Amino acid sequence: MSAPSPAIAADRLVKRFGVVAAVDDVSFRIGKGEIFGFLGPNGAGKSTTIRMLCGILRPTSGAATILGLDVNRENDRIKPLVGYMSQSFGLYSDLTAEENLWFYSRLYLDAATAREKTREVIDSLGFEPYRKTLASQLSGGWRQRLALGCAIVHDPEVVFLDEPTAGIDPVSRRTMWDYFYGLAEKGKTLFVTTHYMEEAERCHRIGFIWKGRLAALDSPFRIRTEFHAHEIVTVRTGRLNEAFRRIRGLPGILDVNIYGEDLHVAVPRADEAIPRLRAALEEAGISVERLERIQPSIEDVFVSLSKTM
Repeated sequence: MSAPSPAIAADRLVKRFGVVAAVDDVSFRIGKGEIFGFLGPNGAGKSTTIRMLCGILRPTSGAATILGLDVNRENDRIKPLVGYMSQSFGLYSDLTAEENLWFYSRLYLDAATAREKTREVIDSLGFEPYRKTLASQLSGGWRQRLALGCAIVHDPEVVFLDEPTAGIDPVSRRTMWDYFYGLAEKGKTLFVTTHYMEEAERCHRIGFIWKGRLAALDSPFRIRTEFHAHEIVTVRTGRLNEAFRRIRGLPGILDVNIYGEDLHVAVPRADEAIPRLRAALEEAGISVERLERIQPSIEDVFVSLSKTM
């Protein structure tokens, strides 16, 4: 039996701006109903990749398809099938929430269907109390929710979400992600960029792009267990900053970062590093509450990848 056709496919995509390769030989396949997380630092190529997949930018080379349609040659057929929530605030501030939804729905739908879909989005996203509120007067979380509504009001099969939860509170972020899961359960495909590592854990698969190149592509579990070049030792002490300075200066330490109450120390071999770390801290008069090897987090892995590419 042949494999099902992907909702999104990229084949050796390249986008150059002069001599700079913003996206360099990127390939992936994303299934229908999948939530795909696309991670990387600012300037890594995330938004450029989305714009190529949406047909907004033409690739320098390579190819891409949405639901089997070529993004360059069949863009008019793709547009009704795709929703795009960009980083920039794309709403009309002098229109109400309901008017924004109506406007975007009418770009794709006849009046009767647009009215129905606008009502559905108002209900599903909880906009009834705010439907007559101007977009400019909504809080940050509700503006993001309205931007999502405008991206999906025409009921697209594929939704691109470029940092959809940036700058909003944790409760609003949780609400947004619950809604994303609901879309995926209906068979919609979501392509999500984010800087939040805990959001990466919520995706079915994640890709990490660094300087335009795809450094890792797999499930969050496999990313954590298979894509790290180093081992991680966690250190907890009541004198965190002093411990950080002491450890950072030791030979054989590849990296050290503060994570809440703990330090995460990247080393070639944890079993060799732990006795040396304990001795160095005790010599400095720093008592240790916890010192052990741990499973790398998604953030540990991506920091490691960014320093080895």
